[in-house]
Amino acid sequence: MKEALRSLKFTLFSLSAGIIEMTAFSLLNEATAWSYWPCYLIALSLSVLWNFTLNRRYTFQSANNVPKAMALVFGFYCVFTPLSAWLGSWLADTLLWNEYLVTVINMLANFVLEYLFDRFVVFRDSLDTNSIAKRKQ
Repeated sequence: MKEALRSLKFTLFSLSAGIIEMTAFSLLNEATAWSYWPCYLIALSLSVLWNFTLNRRYTFQSANNVPKAMALVFGFYCVFTPLSAWLGSWLADTLLWNEYLVTVINMLANFVLEYLFDRFVVFRDSLDTNSIAKRKQ
């Protein structure tokens, strides 16, 4: 039950991060003449900061060292971001797929992969250790 609730929280916070990402992407895509990847990278960065902050505190309830956790998430995005930006650029700019469809595909991949990485790498040893979790116990 605890993991189901954790997954639900992650999903809801990810949806809010998705709204931030899609809004930022839409504004940049429509208001500039930039290609896909700079719009995507800026939007992704905004959503990652939001998502990390909320999920660390409320979903994983971690008292883990923030710089260490951020460094691990940064490492994840050092791999995910170039791959997703390259794939997105290839799909949107070369194959002429709809930019919004490509962004949604990247967001879904990010959602699944980031949950797994956060749960089993970043916060695996610090789940339910912050003040919120301790008050519940």
